[in-house]
Parts: sequence; C-alpha cells; structure tokens
Amino acid sequence: MLFVPLPFVVAVLLVVLFVIVLKRDEGAPPNVPFLALILLSAFQSLLSGLRWGYAVESVMYIMPVLAAAVPPLAYTGVAGLVRESSMSLRMQIGLHAIPSLVIVMLVAVWRDAIDAILVLIFVGYAVAILRLMQAGTDALRLAPFDGAAPAYRAILFAAFALLLSASVDTLIALDLAWTHGEYTRPVITTGNLAALAVLSIAAAAASRSHSPMGTPDADLKPQLAEDKETMADIQALMETKRVYRDADLNLDRLARKLGIPARQISTAINRATGKNVSQYVNEHRIAEACSQLVTTERPVTEIMFEVGFQTKSNFNREFRRVTDMTPLEWRERNAKPTSIAIEYGRKRV
Repeated sequence: MLFVPLPFVVAVLLVVLFVIVLKRDEGAPPNVPFLALILLSAFQSLLSGLRWGYAVESVMYIMPVLAAAVPPLAYTGVAGLVRESSMSLRMQIGLHAIPSLVIVMLVAVWRDAIDAILVLIFVGYAVAILRLMQAGTDALRLAPFDGAAPAYRAILFAAFALLLSASVDTLIALDLAWTHGEYTRPVITTGNLAALAVLSIAAAAASRSHSPMGTPDADLKPQLAEDKETMADIQALMETKRVYRDADLNLDRLARKLGIPARQISTAINRATGKNVSQYVNEHRIAEACSQLVTTERPVTEIMFEVGFQTKSNFNREFRRVTDMTPLEWRERNAKPTSIAIEYGRKRV
C-alpha cells in the first residue's frame, strides 16, 4: 500500500488554496508576495514529506534556504497593504533575499548555526510586521475599508505563525541536542505544518484586503482646531459625494480626494470620534443602509452593494456593531419610513 505522508496532503491543500485565492481575486491587483508565500509553503510541505516520509536526505540542504524566504514574503505582502514602497522592485528583492543568502552561506560553512539564525529571521520579521500594524486597521492604508478588519486579524495571525515556526525550530534544535532527534519527526509534522497552514490561510485572508483621546490642554488646541477643520472636510465629502459607496475606498484614496495627508485624516477621526477610519466610513455606509431599509423594499443584498460593502459577512457584522440588530430586524422594527429611523443611523456615525 502506498504511504502518503501528511505533509503531502498539506501540500495539496495549499495548492488548492492558491487556486481559490487566484480565482477569487481575478480582476483585482494580486498581492504577489502572499501568492508566492502560499506556493512556497506548499513546496516546503512537499519537501518535508520527502525528507521525513521517504528519507530523501538531499532535500535537507534546500529546506532551510526556502524557510528563510518565508518571513520576507509575509512582510512584503503586509507592507503592500500598508504603504507604497519608495524602493524599486529590484532593491526590495535584493534586500529581502539577504536571509536566504545568509542561510546558503551557512549551509556551506557552518551548518550548526542555521537553526539559530532561522529563529532570529522569523522572530525579527514577526516583530517588524507587528510594528507595521501598530496603528491597527488604520495602518492598512491601501486595503479597502470593507476588508480592513478581517485583513488586520489575518495579519496578526501571520505574525503569530512566524513566531510559532520559530518556536518549533527552537524545539527541534533542543531535541537534536538533548535526545539526538528522538522527537524531531512528530514536532516537525505537527508544529511546522501547522505554522505553514496558518501562515498560508492568513495570507489568503489578508490578500482580500485607537489612539486614545487625551485630555485637551494648551498644546493640543491647535491640533484640535485642525482636527475640527479636517472632520468638516471629511463629513462634507461623505454627505455630498457619498464616497463611502466606493467599495475599493481606502485611506490613501480618501486622502487624495480630500487633498489632505492620510495620517492627518486618521488622527483627526481617531481623536474626534474615538474610532478608526474604517469604522467611521463603514458607519456612513450603515447609516444609508438603515435609511434604505425603512424607505424602500429593495433586497438587503442590493442595498449592501450600493452602500459600499462587498461581502455579506462584513455587512452583517458592521450593521450589528452599529445598530445591535441584523438588517432584517432593523427593517421589521422600523417598518414605517419615519425620519427618526433615518436620523438614528446618522447619529451613530
């Protein structure tokens, strides 16, 4: 009977995931690093099956080199949602190829140091990703507001997966030192494969893509005055142009429409409302949805798309966050098209 190692099964599932993401994002600009990350994870899983399932020892020389390429791909995928890089593509590739080149050198001259260096690479990039996401969903300037919250959670999972992989590599190194590899195979099978799967799923999810209010004082008065002007401009744009209806609206696009720096917009909304930008924009969408639900008989899905949401799950989640009801419950409780229902939706923004 043919023996099929678990890593082979994981590799097949990751390839299926790659195809699903590719088809799902058809027509939209692909996040190439995330797609490459999923494929690389599938290939790594395949090599793991050859190494530990069929004792193909030669793959052990390439596995650490490929492993060192995983964190840079995760980081560049996240960075692509956070900001436009000032470096050329060639410079980015050269910079993030350094970890793999270091491992290539170590394979040739100092193999005992490989595990420790891999741990440092994974932890270093995980920390770098978490630093990029310090501003929460507002950090995802290039991600549509509709998908900012799920993308943010997925990115945190990706950072967790890198830390998990670093932990697994540490356990493997300790096992080899203390028990001469007695538990290495089960640790790799469960730990590394789990890390690869979590990282790939997080990348697939992320590819769709508060500052606390301080006590006012004399030094903050100019900032608060600027915030007031900024909020007036934002509110005017929302009410007159209804830019929130743009399903692909993101922080950078909003900044271009207003002619105001993205950071200024984010800071003003944070301080004035205690919300992040995606919540603020989504609440404008929900306000119009509330109005349409009680003044028209249009289907909920049709209203959802018109006000700027792309997925029913995000729409329902945001609707419940704002109103504490589902869209159908809102329609039933406000069956008569009263101005009170419309005004309630506006006040929640």
